[in-house]
Amino acid sequence: MIDHALGSLGAQIVLAASSDENHPPENIIDGNTETFWMSTGMFPQEFIIRFAESMKIALVTMHCYNVKTLKIEKSISDDATDFEAISEKEFEHTEGHLQTNDFPLNGTTATHLRFIVTSGYDHFVSVHSISVE
Repeated sequence: MIDHALGSLGAQIVLAASSDENHPPENIIDGNTETFWMSTGMFPQEFIIRFAESMKIALVTMHCYNVKTLKIEKSISDDATDFEAISEKEFEHTEGHLQTNDFPLNGTTATHLRFIVTSGYDHFVSVHSISVE
């Protein structure tokens, strides 16, 4: 399946609550789990991905580290507004390797997805990739 959350296919990070010049939010959509976005501490942390066009989403997969709880919201507006909650999950703590979590969304339509990290297992979290099918 095609990963619609790739920057090379027109996806963009339109907002990030924090940014580190060595680990910018654009790393989330570069398709490489070796690069990542790192939060700068404190919670909640969030970022918003805008897709090249409105689409039906079957599955979101997130590769991250130290994330404890996450909410995903969607918007169907042209602007990143009017979000509604579509999923919330507590992640298992993994020591020394990436957390991988799937979110089946059963054909939810969206132009934007907002990811809100509400808590972490440490002061800092990293998001290595988001995949959207």
